[in-house]
Amino acid sequence: METLSTPLPSLPRYSTSLTVNNDHDHPVFLHIKQCTNSSQLGQIHAQMLRTGLFFDPYSASKLFAASALLPFSSLDYARRVFDQIPKPNLHSWNTLIRVYASSPEPLQGILIFLRMVHESPYYPNKFTFPFVIKAAAEIFSLCVGQALHGLAIKASLGADVFISNSLIHLYLSCGDLDSAYRVFTMIGEKDVVSWNSMITGLAQRGCAEKAFQLFQEMEEEGVKPNDVTMVGVLSACAKKLDLELGRWVCSYIERKGIRVDLTLSNAMLDMYTKCGSLEDAKRLFDMMEEKDIVTWTTMLDGYAKLGEYETAKQVLDTMPRQDIAAWNALISGYEQNGKSKEALSLYHELQQSQIAKPDGITLVSALSACAQLGAMGIGECIHAYVKEQGIKLNCHLTTSLIDMYSKCGDIKKALDVFYSVDRRDVFVWSAMIAGLAMHGQGRDAIDLFSRMQETIIKPNSVTFTNVLCACSHAGLVKEGKTFFNQMEPVYGIRPGVQHYSCMVDILGRAGLLEEALDPENNGAYVLLSNVYAKTGKWDGVSRIRKHMRVTGLKKEQGCSRIEVNGVIHEFLAGDNCHPLSKEIYSKLDEIVVRLKSAGYVPNKSHLLQLIEEDEMQEHALNLHSEKLAIAFGLQYVEVSQPIRIIKNLRVCGDCHSVAKLVSRLYNREIILRDRYRFHHFSGGNCSCKDFW
Repeated sequence: METLSTPLPSLPRYSTSLTVNNDHDHPVFLHIKQCTNSSQLGQIHAQMLRTGLFFDPYSASKLFAASALLPFSSLDYARRVFDQIPKPNLHSWNTLIRVYASSPEPLQGILIFLRMVHESPYYPNKFTFPFVIKAAAEIFSLCVGQALHGLAIKASLGADVFISNSLIHLYLSCGDLDSAYRVFTMIGEKDVVSWNSMITGLAQRGCAEKAFQLFQEMEEEGVKPNDVTMVGVLSACAKKLDLELGRWVCSYIERKGIRVDLTLSNAMLDMYTKCGSLEDAKRLFDMMEEKDIVTWTTMLDGYAKLGEYETAKQVLDTMPRQDIAAWNALISGYEQNGKSKEALSLYHELQQSQIAKPDGITLVSALSACAQLGAMGIGECIHAYVKEQGIKLNCHLTTSLIDMYSKCGDIKKALDVFYSVDRRDVFVWSAMIAGLAMHGQGRDAIDLFSRMQETIIKPNSVTFTNVLCACSHAGLVKEGKTFFNQMEPVYGIRPGVQHYSCMVDILGRAGLLEEALDPENNGAYVLLSNVYAKTGKWDGVSRIRKHMRVTGLKKEQGCSRIEVNGVIHEFLAGDNCHPLSKEIYSKLDEIVVRLKSAGYVPNKSHLLQLIEEDEMQEHALNLHSEKLAIAFGLQYVEVSQPIRIIKNLRVCGDCHSVAKLVSRLYNREIILRDRYRFHHFSGGNCSCKDFW
């Protein structure tokens, strides 16, 4: 145990005649100030207990303050010291509330405050309220904050600027902008902290115009802005995506001589990247003498969001220290821009490098990439990692897991995740409803929506899109109309374009509307071309194709994906690029022979181009991407496992018929996800009952 360089003096026994009024009354207080570790503080504590000096309220208060506030001391030790004080004074109560408010246990600060009010002879003063209000803000408790606000007014402290600033922070943290602004307007003499809190809070919560307006009012009031003010204003510019205004703010900072520290430099960098000016960002980045992980990550994120992935990866590779935020920026950049394979490749690189540990944000992005690709094997590995690491399923992770399992074809596992969690927000419910809908389980989706209404969770516009999709895929016209008509009058949600689209789909499938073609929608032209082809009107097909060429509309190329042993295999129509093409086409020939022996007749109405020779027509049908994927799956997916295929377009009728027959002839389960829904083929039948 370390000892003080100067031995502790022999302390006199405490008696009622001993009064200690200031730090100079006793040498022990000098030693408290000289402490450099907890062992030395413990020695003083022990001597004060032995001599009785600890039982003097003022002396105990000094020791406790040192125990609580010195950087080397622990909160647990400070609490033990406090609990030994027979009659803590108000300063000690305030100090304990203060340290808890800034700790990982802010709720304890509120409990200590309540204990003080009920057990001590003291009433909270102007120092107590800012500490306990901060604790309420840390746990985002609006009701506790409102109660504290009332107590402060009752104590005639409602106008205190420090308390008011704390209340502004509290209300903004809890999302109550109106109350925050009301407190702000009631402050007689607002200091720079008052203005900064309000400007920053508004900017962070999407009220960029109001934030900038307050900045202008601040100038008019003659309050000098500082670096914190400008961070808030730059955040508002970034939210507005207003590059010119952002450039003006940067020049304002220079003109006014405002101190530019690392935080402000990072705010300028963030503004430039979010407003899309990598040129300005790169110039500032190169000029910055000091850079931290935020600087590097902001630059990387800017490149990733603008699609400059190679440069973003170079930034990641050259960073002095790679933390998980930098990896997340690039992984999510890939995933959000449709580069799911690259996102998963980077995720695997992260795991193998062990440079940083994946967090919830990493896992959400990786699971979303798996959902896009239909890579359930990889998704299951991520789920296993979550369990192994003891990562608690928050609503974001829960939603991502449900979405992944649903889109990868295993609705049972999606339901298992849904029922395994206690906390479900609107996104968790909506994701599960969407999963049931895309698997054709419309009634189950509607039942789940009914159960959702029995909870305190209110549906949002996404929930209704999913419910209407469920009605569409299950042919539930009456139910769809009812839900649509209830949206605004019952739930206060105004129907949007996506909801009207669902209703058109519901009514159109039921034959209640004439076909409407969107002139900018290539899918509509392809649909009309299919109709002409099905009726043998090849001149109509030619006209449609010519019109699409002239107007520059292109049919999206069909692509089917299948995952085997964690590897994604892609097939295009007529594809022969796969290294196993020879084996795949050999298997396909075998399939065709078995199909014909079972009475299969190709449905040539699904050809999208005029091919006169019957043999060539049949060959063209056999080259559809999902058929190549099925042939591959029959060869390389274990018999005990279903063949899972993801297609980017709607499955054609001929491929649908083939999949049904293959499931019976080969006794294999095939799960095929097309653009609109899932098809579960088993024993010669499909879950959609030929309605899709």
